Amino acid sequence: MGGTDWADWQRSWDRQQEWYMPDREERFRVMLDMVGALVGPEPRVLDLACGTGSITDRLLKRFPDAVSTGVDLDPALLAIARGTFGGDGRVTFVTADLKDPEWTKELPYDTYDAVLTATALHWLHSEPLAALYGQVAGLVRDGGVFMNADHMIDPATPRINAAERAQRHARMDEEKAAGVLDWAEWWALAAQDPVLAEPTARRFEIYGEHADGDMPPVGWHADTLRAAGFGEARPVWCSPSDTLLLAVK
Repeated sequence: MGGTDWADWQRSWDRQQEWYMPDREERFRVMLDMVGALVGPEPRVLDLACGTGSITDRLLKRFPDAVSTGVDLDPALLAIARGTFGGDGRVTFVTADLKDPEWTKELPYDTYDAVLTATALHWLHSEPLAALYGQVAGLVRDGGVFMNADHMIDPATPRINAAERAQRHARMDEEKAAGVLDWAEWWALAAQDPVLAEPTARRFEIYGEHADGDMPPVGWHADTLRAAGFGEARPVWCSPSDTLLLAVK
């Protein structure tokens, strides 16, 4: 374990994700801008469906006095996260299934200033996602925030959606030809790594190849969060394919 280059795995993961989302860093920047604006520079944060800890990494670079709890079920991505942040007392990682109604009992804190998530909750169908939003509302303190950055496709704009998809895939094809790893190739590489091979195999036993969750439009997310107990909810950033939705308790 000691010889594994966790920073290299983080860079590799970031590059693979950026192939799908070229505005990913801008999205993180706005997310952290809103954290600072609404809850201050020393937030207690829940990094929901944290993966390799991408949000936590940027959070701590921006706010060194923050603390973060990362929660996920993926054993391979959690291995990278734990390897990256090992020994950092500001960070705790929890293995939990967000579909389990008892998952919040695994957390080290009862409340958080901010719950943040990115490119993850589209793995859930609308019904379990609505239930999760209710649980998140119970974790965010009064005045605290929840932010979800993800694909939120508007079915009322089919021509815009088709044009955006065509343009995005043309760019991705060009970058792929230049050697960028896609999702499947990245996981194939992880499966060959001596340290990540076993947790990668377990991860595919848990999830399969990919999720078949829903991608409801922005309005559904905002309405569901308000019904869960948030006072305000609206987008604070968007690209042609992604939205960052902010809700304030």
